[in-house]
Amino acid sequence: MFRTALRNVLAHKARLLMTVLAVMLGVAFASGTLVFTDTLSKALSGQSAKSYSGEAVSITSSGQTGIDDGQKEGDPGIAQKTLDKVTTLPGVQSVSGRVSGFAGVGDENGKLIGSGWINKGANFAPAKDGKDPRYALVEGAGPTQADQIALDRETAIRGKYAVGDLVRVATNAPVREFTLTGIFTTEDGGVNAGGSLVLFETKVAQELYLKPGFFTEASVSARTGTSAEQLLADIKPLLGKDSEARTGAALAAEQDKNIKQIMSVINRGLLIFAGVALFVGIFLIYNTFTMLVAQRTRELALLRAVGAHRGQVKRLVLAEAAVVGVISSLIGLAAGVGLAVVTRSAMNLFAAKMPAGPLVVAPKTVVVALVLGVLVTMIAAWLPARRTTKISPVAAMGSTHLPATPKSLLVRNLIGSVLALVGIGVVMFGEGQKSDGSKTIAAGAFFLLIGLFVLLPMLSRPVIAAVRPLLEKVFGVAGKLAAQNAVRNPRRTAVTAASLTIGLTLVTSMTVIGITVGQVIDKNTTRSIQADYRVTMAGEGMNLDASVLPALEKAKGVAAVSPMSSDYFKVGGELFPVTGISPSALPKVLTVKTTSGDLAALGRGKLMVSEKQAVKRGLKVGSSLDVEYGDGRKAALQVGALFHSEYELEDYVLDHKILAAHNESQRLREVLVKTDGGASEASRQAVVNALGQSPAIKVAGKAEIRAEMGGVVNMALNIMYGLLGMALIIAVLGVVNTLAMSVYERQQEIGLLRAVGLDPGRVKNMVRLEAVVISLFGALLGISVGVFLAWGFLPGYELVIPFGRIGIFVLLASLVGVLAAMWPARSAARLNMLTAIKTE
Repeated sequence: MFRTALRNVLAHKARLLMTVLAVMLGVAFASGTLVFTDTLSKALSGQSAKSYSGEAVSITSSGQTGIDDGQKEGDPGIAQKTLDKVTTLPGVQSVSGRVSGFAGVGDENGKLIGSGWINKGANFAPAKDGKDPRYALVEGAGPTQADQIALDRETAIRGKYAVGDLVRVATNAPVREFTLTGIFTTEDGGVNAGGSLVLFETKVAQELYLKPGFFTEASVSARTGTSAEQLLADIKPLLGKDSEARTGAALAAEQDKNIKQIMSVINRGLLIFAGVALFVGIFLIYNTFTMLVAQRTRELALLRAVGAHRGQVKRLVLAEAAVVGVISSLIGLAAGVGLAVVTRSAMNLFAAKMPAGPLVVAPKTVVVALVLGVLVTMIAAWLPARRTTKISPVAAMGSTHLPATPKSLLVRNLIGSVLALVGIGVVMFGEGQKSDGSKTIAAGAFFLLIGLFVLLPMLSRPVIAAVRPLLEKVFGVAGKLAAQNAVRNPRRTAVTAASLTIGLTLVTSMTVIGITVGQVIDKNTTRSIQADYRVTMAGEGMNLDASVLPALEKAKGVAAVSPMSSDYFKVGGELFPVTGISPSALPKVLTVKTTSGDLAALGRGKLMVSEKQAVKRGLKVGSSLDVEYGDGRKAALQVGALFHSEYELEDYVLDHKILAAHNESQRLREVLVKTDGGASEASRQAVVNALGQSPAIKVAGKAEIRAEMGGVVNMALNIMYGLLGMALIIAVLGVVNTLAMSVYERQQEIGLLRAVGLDPGRVKNMVRLEAVVISLFGALLGISVGVFLAWGFLPGYELVIPFGRIGIFVLLASLVGVLAAMWPARSAARLNMLTAIKTE
């Protein structure tokens, strides 16, 4: 029977091609994901191990900690005197103190080089030979004076800098100019990811990032014959309670563990899309084997008649599926390896360089690829194989068309209706939940989709019947025949349309969710901003230096400046975030609606509380709130106003000067600026000039804020479109496969139509229109379900239906039908009439 299965696969290789492609695409995505993440993980781990290779022991400091009276205890870092003690230990070869923080380098046009959040600065820590073991100088020498720096080679190339040039460098403090004395190479992960690294003289780095005489970490190398564990035991007694020492090997192992955890998260995210592609492929495979079995009904019946029992026939079909699965998996695995290589090369092209390392094709990847491909193919082929064994040999040899019985269709429709209603009910229940109901809605979506798949044959008849008059009127006989063919075998139409339904359900729901959320964020943000400009650090999550405020207040043409600082205070022992703003500038830069009290109360030292928080804590205007500031001092603050804001304000708002009096290092995340003449190129340049033309500080107008908010959503949507595009490609293959095999089945019918006067052009139109009808049926159903699920996932939101994009989806579905029908339509039109009429 296995030899028979192999012969059958070879005999029907053209008709199985689309199945192979569908499984291959899903397996390629899954195996490519595993190969790429394994390769990246191995390379990063190797890079990490290399960075710790000469480090026997690493010392780190947790810094100062606050105590009850508001003071801070402990050292801000590792003191130089501590490192001097470590240096005197007999097993120590050398000790290098390290300090680091943000540093941005401007190019020749003053623009920041690299991504803001991975641009770093550190100190040059030479050993006795004058070289820093972490950084290999390729030109010049390391910085030894306060006005000198060294740059990594990639940053020097991008900025067109050479040794001896003046380089503008900005931290969150005012921008400064330094002389470039050296260019180095490094295995630093931030640089490999497209960032930059600036090395300062040690005292300068300490002044910028910590405090003179202190380091955030130190690396200790051991003399020959001294073990890292022995050195660690000698160092620990010399350290304070705020410092910790660990071996370089332990740190490398921890880093390796962290890398693997990050890679596993990426793995899971990408494998979800591979799973979607394979799930869509199941319908294509099911349809293929259903049609193949139907075409070979007499052949299989003959096998039964000559002695093959039901189990053997079933195993024959499953063996064919297994062979197809193995072939598809092997091709998919090879394609996945190629995909990983291409992705790796693409990263290097976009300046996000991967560390050097071999391509990793782990045994688990090979196993996963083979198991996935074979399992998916056999699961999809099981039902057609089972259905084959239920047909008696005599009945099968008497007819090649054995339609489903009315009883089976009735049972199917009842099951589908129950599942769909349960899914709709669960989605609506999840939408009405007060807490996060996303998991409930996801479960409802699953039942709804399964119910729809079961009901698709029943739904296809009325939907296609509704468009039949239009097809007849516009395309005549070809349109009428296309509509009839589309509903002739509703199960086949349903399975073909299911692929497009899944893909467009996901695409539509993601589109509606993304655009709705994006417009809400955009409207809430830009509508509430009265300021002309928002000043932030170029690096996400970084804070501006306090010197930015007076610099902007003194700038020519600036009418109002308000900081947006962040701090905390305690209320009843519970810690709450609080926003610090300028009371006088607030009305000019931000729209804040007061529901009780007035904004002027902020200028009198009173507290402003969000309406939501006031209801939760039973507060009103005039209420007194006992708070404890970060320095430990306590105060009774009176509530001066209750507010509602669409901007990013915390539940508690206070004059920033009051907060600054209790915490000199409060976080200044942004500054809002209003200019006299409104937004213009001149006023923007005045703000930029006031900030010293710092490449590390970003000045954004309203249009840029809107683009920034919408850009995040659009980028996420584009990624989703790209990943889900594979599901749509498989859907196209499904339509091609169905039509090609349908044309093969209907050779005699097409020959008769040609004989009674249907010319080749109308034969082509008939096949094309059938494909378009099936594609549009699946697309419209998917779009409808996608909008419904988006409504469920966004409770309380007013849905924004992007009719333009949905129109594009419908057009794409039509295009899918036209493209998918090209080959089958051409084959149908070229059939020889007499040969086709004689075909059984």
